[in-house]
Amino acid sequence: MRFRGYEITGFSLLGCALLVFAQGCRSRLVLLGALVGFWLGGAASYCAWAVLIYPHHVSPLRHLPTAEGAHWLFGHGPMFSRGTDEPTREWINTIPHKGLIRYFWWFNSERVIVSSDKGLAEVLVTKSYQFKRPDIVRRLLSPILGVGILLTEGDVHKVQRRNLMPAFSFRHVKDLYPVFWRKARQVVQAMAATADGDGIATLDALDWASRCTLDIIGLAGLGVDFGSVQDPTSPLATTYKSLMGTQGQASLLGILLILLPAWVVSRIPLKRNNVVNNAKQTIRSVCKDLIRDKKRRMAANREHKDVDILSVALESGLFSDENLVDQLMTFLAAGHDTTASALTWATYMLSCYPEVQTRLRDEVRERLYRPDADPDADITSVDIDKMPYLNAVCSEVLRLFPPVPRTSREAVEDTTVEGFPIPRGSVILLSPWATNVDQNLWGSDALDFKPERWLAKDAADSKSASGGGASSVYAFLTFLHGPRSCIGANFAKSELACLLAAWVGRFEFDLVDAEMKDREKLVVRYGVTARPKEGLPVRARVVPGF
Repeated sequence: MRFRGYEITGFSLLGCALLVFAQGCRSRLVLLGALVGFWLGGAASYCAWAVLIYPHHVSPLRHLPTAEGAHWLFGHGPMFSRGTDEPTREWINTIPHKGLIRYFWWFNSERVIVSSDKGLAEVLVTKSYQFKRPDIVRRLLSPILGVGILLTEGDVHKVQRRNLMPAFSFRHVKDLYPVFWRKARQVVQAMAATADGDGIATLDALDWASRCTLDIIGLAGLGVDFGSVQDPTSPLATTYKSLMGTQGQASLLGILLILLPAWVVSRIPLKRNNVVNNAKQTIRSVCKDLIRDKKRRMAANREHKDVDILSVALESGLFSDENLVDQLMTFLAAGHDTTASALTWATYMLSCYPEVQTRLRDEVRERLYRPDADPDADITSVDIDKMPYLNAVCSEVLRLFPPVPRTSREAVEDTTVEGFPIPRGSVILLSPWATNVDQNLWGSDALDFKPERWLAKDAADSKSASGGGASSVYAFLTFLHGPRSCIGANFAKSELACLLAAWVGRFEFDLVDAEMKDREKLVVRYGVTARPKEGLPVRARVVPGF
């Protein structure tokens, strides 16, 4: 349930009006005191109802299996203070349920976890437009992501997705492999240049991954190299890094949005608000300049067809400049942050499992670094497809560490999930972080890092291996499913494979802090994406032989 601040204010004003007409009161001081009294009384009554009475004794959702350990006021909110969905991972594997579990968010607002394949199919596919992103999520993300395809709803979303699909089709993504590979080669050369006399570079894998993927989304999405690999102080790289530095306050703002109108929260003098406002202006300005420059170049050379996403969108003629700005903001933020997270986690897991790293390096070198090969040659999608272990490692990393660990939906009408009534306004939690390791879907080894689960033992096993051996296609929730699935899934998987091949082909990675190999001691920071809180310091040893 939402805090009804506007309604309470309205009833308070009505009470003051009754004092004027019924009692003839004209004293401003008395009326102000009455307004404050009515408002505080109404707020207290509503809070008692919403926090203490409704969720426990009235709500139709109270009949669902409910997680224990909730605080009487803050619910299970404090349990998520580390950011990721570790509590959800535990609940779906320990609480007896039939696909739905209830828990309490801050101030006992109810949330429903959907974990069964049937329930996920309903929310994501068959009833996808009966659910929308909650308004709080839109308010938090829109200043940075723009109101692009990620945040639009209903018919607007359908039209935008249909118009953008050609730019993200695999046929088009195949043409971008050379772009991915050239930047991948550039970043490993830049990393190697920082190595000491023993050929060892001590660096933050997260920082390098973020800069590299920002450049790639610039090249593949906009036809522009931002130069972040060579210059970590480039304007966009600095802007996005500043946003990560205030992520803790983003969670606080999310809580405040439960209690206060958005226009009030946006004016609270917090560092996060200032950083977001400055970042919004910078990013929108960059996007407008890019659109203007791209139009000018396309007009000057009509015969040449660029393969970047902005060119495809402009050639379609289906987007206004303002809408293109929103789309570019979405591509820039989501397009580089998610892949950077995945590449960082891949580096982490290879550092923890040196035998996997060695096997992967052997495959990459055999396919891409033959002595007779041209070191400056581009690669194609066929080259990547011929490396099954590389693709298996990428899939396993994306399963265990989905870049976006959770997402939520709000019912726009009364509906049902798994046959259970879901009232309008109920918030549904979809947790790739939890579903991707659900033992009911993946088996008892769901939490183990096993790239082999994606490799076919024989022809008869190929179908099972293509889904990692899970019992349902909905077990792998990293890119969601249905009409609201990630439109850039092919782009992201292809980019990750190219980057990881270049990294592991050139370097042998090891963690600077060996204790980080214990995942229980690894602190994860959650924003839009999940990443190690303190970055990922690694020793990258240049491996000779190519």
